Amino acid sequence: MKVKSFAILLSILISFPALAIKTNIIEFRQDDLPKYGHDSVDCVQNLSLYRESYKQWKASKYKSPSVEHAFSFWKKVVKDCPKASENIYVDGAKMLDFYIKNAKDDKKKNALIDSLMIIYDMRIQYFPNHYKTGKSQVGTILGRKGVDLYKNRPADYVKAFEILGKSIELDGAKAKGPVYVYYFRAITRMAVKGETDTAAVVDAYDMISDYITTNIKYYKEKNKPKDVVKWENIQGNIETTFEPFANCNDLVRIYQQKFDLDPENVELIKKIVKLLDKKKCIEHPLYFETTVKLYDLEPTPESAYLIGKMLLKEKRFGEAIKYMEDATNMENQDKVDDAYIFLAEAYKAQKDFPRARKMALKAAELNPEWGMPYLFIGDLYAISAKDCGDNDLTKKVAYWAAVDKYYKAKQVEAELTDLANKKINIYKVYFPPTEVLFFYNLAEGESYTVGCWINEVTTIRAAK
Repeated sequence: MKVKSFAILLSILISFPALAIKTNIIEFRQDDLPKYGHDSVDCVQNLSLYRESYKQWKASKYKSPSVEHAFSFWKKVVKDCPKASENIYVDGAKMLDFYIKNAKDDKKKNALIDSLMIIYDMRIQYFPNHYKTGKSQVGTILGRKGVDLYKNRPADYVKAFEILGKSIELDGAKAKGPVYVYYFRAITRMAVKGETDTAAVVDAYDMISDYITTNIKYYKEKNKPKDVVKWENIQGNIETTFEPFANCNDLVRIYQQKFDLDPENVELIKKIVKLLDKKKCIEHPLYFETTVKLYDLEPTPESAYLIGKMLLKEKRFGEAIKYMEDATNMENQDKVDDAYIFLAEAYKAQKDFPRARKMALKAAELNPEWGMPYLFIGDLYAISAKDCGDNDLTKKVAYWAAVDKYYKAKQVEAELTDLANKKINIYKVYFPPTEVLFFYNLAEGESYTVGCWINEVTTIRAAK
């Protein structure tokens, strides 16, 4: 293919009515050209010739020289009958991409990139709706256009950002993964160049993260692990790109100003709480302030959960309890069991061991595969052992019950085996020695009911 051919193609494409994109508004310029042009016989013939050669090129895994034959007839179709078939633009993008990758000089490459951009615009103009669903596919096409522009000409990142932004505006959570990736790369590059601020990057991250999370949740519910992994990789890509902008001081600086200006804005406060929590910026007063404000404006079990956690961290256990009790009404059962464990911790700190155990057992009931509640109960038994007896036997029998719970924990959750064994080894040395068992006429292996608040049946064992 000679350079002259590319110049001809470019002139053909540029001369064709394309889309004018101004301030993110797409304007369609209509024309009265028939589907197969003014010479339908010639159009159909050229369409058939280009398609046949294109199929040969595709069958060769895009290595056959038949691409040049396909390309020459394809140009005629684009010029004379651009409405003939949507495949014109699908195939054209593929061929142009091939030539772009094989271009030997920048001038030729840039001309080809310009042509590719025009092809996307023409596809939007002539085939704005999906041929099966009849729904708009403008967002999807703009997404491909923006991705290709960024990949092929990174210096046009601002223009790519505008195109991809329009794609996301139209498609939302239904945009393709690369659209989010390159949109975010473009805006972070703009921030580095001083063409936008960190606040814009943070807002873009927040929006994109929501869309990605929506897709991960969707494919998990559909039981499509490959798609889940794909979207999790996209999420990882975004997280890596965002890392330089995820400094807690910067995030707090940005959102403190926004919060101070609009302290009653529920949606803004939700965004602040979610982002600071996700980026582990929960030590800053802004996190506590916005979380409490959110609960005041829109009390929900979810916001109660966040406040309860913060109060526990500050060892304000009495205050934390009422919030965690509210948190047990959350719809997300994965967090409700956590809320019960946090409640158990609060009651433990207040020496209310019976209620602490009750909360831990509720957590275990909600999540039968979670061993942590049993470790927690074992610890309750161990720390109350000496207070549950009045002699050298009864002050030690609670350790039997504690070790029982540690065995239960690793039985329920194998990942806790090492931690449970460590606790077992610590407390089995506190079992009553053999001579004490003999003195009280007890034999190893027999059943024994531990009294006090524990009130559980266990097995008699001697210290080893």
